[in-house]
Amino acid sequence: MAKIVKGKSFKGVINYVLDKAKQTELLAVEGVRYKSHESIIRSFVIQTQLNPKVSKTVGHISLDFSSQDKDKLTNAKMVQIAKEYMEKMGITNTQYIIGRHYDKEHPHIHLVFNRIDNNGKTISDKNDRYRSEKICKELTEKYRLYFAQGKENVKIHRLKEPDKTKYEIYNALKAAVPKCKNWKELTEALKKQGITMNFKYKGNTNEIQGVRFEKNEYVFNGSKIDRQFSYSKIDFQLKQNDRINDIHIQQEYKHSQNQSSILENVGSVLGELFDIQPQGTDYDEAEFQRQQKLKKKKKRGFRL
Repeated sequence: MAKIVKGKSFKGVINYVLDKAKQTELLAVEGVRYKSHESIIRSFVIQTQLNPKVSKTVGHISLDFSSQDKDKLTNAKMVQIAKEYMEKMGITNTQYIIGRHYDKEHPHIHLVFNRIDNNGKTISDKNDRYRSEKICKELTEKYRLYFAQGKENVKIHRLKEPDKTKYEIYNALKAAVPKCKNWKELTEALKKQGITMNFKYKGNTNEIQGVRFEKNEYVFNGSKIDRQFSYSKIDFQLKQNDRINDIHIQQEYKHSQNQSSILENVGSVLGELFDIQPQGTDYDEAEFQRQQKLKKKKKRGFRL
């Protein structure tokens, strides 16, 4: 996976990537003097002057691999993958450095590049996150690397903001959406997790175009948290949940009706077998009169 950051200060990112505390190895360099941190920074800054209109000239991408691929990822292999990634992303004809860190259990490298290329043109960042995700999948398959199964394996406690909050919202939605039947129920469920939700409308109309989630003063579009949490996909899931709930209610009602019908039939059969008469009839009185007549006949039969 790749994490993309754009900024204004080469000094900050170079000092971070080449921090000795991270046991950094500088694996590749292009177009900069790498005698010292200062010479690298100065090389980047000089080239930005070719296009002073661009404010965010710093490109910084971390490429993270699974710890399960640690044994097969040599420095040369990681540089090969990084260069292919940059070429597919359109990061070409510009200055860059590639550094490897060892401060985490999984292999990862940092790419720092100048968004002002050698001809003074700006390297486009249009749809860069979408393109990056697609390219990462392609390279993972090409080099037969381990593909992590979703966001569940992410170690949230090691993330920094705003990614930490983003994954907290992801987990909350993952748990709440399957249990809710409408947006009101989902809103209440998320409130308990400290998450607020609001809709994005089309112009001045009431047509909903998207949904946003906010926590810890960070705001994310639903689709940015995960594609399954775009407005349309959540809305579809909630309606499905509601339909399934209605089906269960109807099935329970039919079951209770069938049970009542069965009990009535059993009662009717037992009544016929044991000649049980329903309450509220003249049966008791009629039987009493019949018994009295039999007694009178018997008495008349014993007269001398």
